[in-house]
Amino acid sequence: MTRYRVVWVLFLVALTGALSTGRGLWWTFTGTLFMLIVIPIAWAWLGVNWLRIARRTSTRVAQVGQNLEEEFKLTNLSRIPKLWVEVRDQSTLPGHCASRVISLIGSGRWRGWRVKTRCERRGRYTLGPVIVRSGDPLGIYQMQRRLDIVHTLLVYPAVFDFRDFPLPAASLPGGDALRRRTHYVTTNAAGVRDYVAGDSINRIHWPTSVRRQRLIVKEFELDPISDVWVAVDLCSDAHVGADEDTPDSMAEQLLSPAIVADEASAEFQLPPHTEEYAISIAASVARHFLQQGRVVGLIAHGAHRQVIPGERGDRQLTKIMETLSVVRAHGQIPFDRVLSAESVLLTRGTTLVAISAWPDTAWALAVQQALHNGVRVVAIVIDGQSFGAARPCDDLVTALANAGAIVRVVQCGASIVQSIEL
Repeated sequence: MTRYRVVWVLFLVALTGALSTGRGLWWTFTGTLFMLIVIPIAWAWLGVNWLRIARRTSTRVAQVGQNLEEEFKLTNLSRIPKLWVEVRDQSTLPGHCASRVISLIGSGRWRGWRVKTRCERRGRYTLGPVIVRSGDPLGIYQMQRRLDIVHTLLVYPAVFDFRDFPLPAASLPGGDALRRRTHYVTTNAAGVRDYVAGDSINRIHWPTSVRRQRLIVKEFELDPISDVWVAVDLCSDAHVGADEDTPDSMAEQLLSPAIVADEASAEFQLPPHTEEYAISIAASVARHFLQQGRVVGLIAHGAHRQVIPGERGDRQLTKIMETLSVVRAHGQIPFDRVLSAESVLLTRGTTLVAISAWPDTAWALAVQQALHNGVRVVAIVIDGQSFGAARPCDDLVTALANAGAIVRVVQCGASIVQSIEL
């Protein structure tokens, strides 16, 4: 726009000279400069209008370590060719470089390109909007236009495949029935009732239906021993590591990030922060038990209280993954108070998987109280000292082990699966 201002200044000088002297040379100079003002504006306006941009996203839900693919198509709807068009993408997904400069698009022609981005951080992101910019060939004037083509992308946290997750022997299915009805089929039949539209055919109790001359279905009760609660510590004081805005080179000098992989994707680096380790472990544990048909619930106190009641199935996994995708370690409540406050959810016989990087032994007392109430506890301690924290976690690990919990320690850069499946 600097050139455009210069042209305006010269135009005002020429106009002043033409009006004061009346000479033809000044009027010719004024007319020429006026054309250098009008034509670039019209050219730039035509450059950003009569355009159509289409973007197609391969998925609206991705996972850390997976690739996101997007296809763009820019079509010239006018009869005038476009010399150059800059498409600037305003997506918030880190590392998503979809901006392009397209040159020489003929009338009715289109140009397309494809972008592949590896999702490195969990969260909810927007793909778009798009800003289109163009100008005249001399670069005197440029104009831009905003196109509100916006999609939402949810990136799930990284997950790992556990083959032999440590569980107390008493937490296997088959315990006493909990007097709580469920729409899932369990090993504990509680009674029968009349058929309601939507009931599954496999729940019909045919002998009773024949005797009563109407459809009768079985009701079931939950087995508390099959329940698993995953509690992840999201207190801001408990976590340490490289911040998201830390340059990659500096982060590599501070910490060595863990290299993890699943069975379907190539290796990727888990960010060297205890928060990301805790979230990924929680997601992995929840997926592991839900795939086994267990009832799984989630406790996560970040900026807000996040409690997902225990359920089975893929829908429960989706709810847990969506919650863990967006929660942040912005909580102000220590982990021991969280466990004490939510102890009403932990009935006798359930299994609690507690995940924290807080080295204070205070939450070991809360675990001890849970064990005293008949809850089986698996404590996963993230060693904050390996992430740069000053305090070691040795006293905490000893206190948890003495309380009777199964304890596993995860360090920065170590294999998470191997650390937990010891």
